[in-house]
Amino acid sequence: MSEEFEIRNKVAESGLVNFDLSTLIPKGIRKGIDLKDFLFQEMILKEKDFREKVDAIDPEEYNDAYIYIYNSVDTIVPLWAYFVLTAKLTDVAKKIVFGNREDLEVIIMHNVIQTHDFEDMRGKRVLVKGCSDKEIPENAYIELVEQLKPLVKSLMFGEACSFVPIVKN
Repeated sequence: MSEEFEIRNKVAESGLVNFDLSTLIPKGIRKGIDLKDFLFQEMILKEKDFREKVDAIDPEEYNDAYIYIYNSVDTIVPLWAYFVLTAKLTDVAKKIVFGNREDLEVIIMHNVIQTHDFEDMRGKRVLVKGCSDKEIPENAYIELVEQLKPLVKSLMFGEACSFVPIVKN
């Protein structure tokens, strides 16, 4: 059997665009700020004490960070307190949100997907990678479909060897 044979990469020849959503995740430190640490006995917000603790924050600790503000105790915190804390860090942080780490990631990915230019995928067959070693909020996949559906020829989810068709235009 001396016949020559050519090894072909059918996936590469198919014109399929592999897209890994995790490549859009912005790099940067994520930091949480628990409001309980700013409360008197972790129960009561005293304006003077609160403002002193906020003033004592070193903004450099939050430079270029993504920040989520949360309250781990069952205490009512007036809205102005969030204003004061956010005003302290807004000049150095990349993004500040109220909520937990997951809420932060949803908002970050929302911003990235809404501002990303997907025009290079227009009219193409796109396969969105199904597995990632990075955590991606489910909402990011929903927003990705919203962005890609009007652009692509077809949209699939999974891996080249095993995928689920989503849209065919």
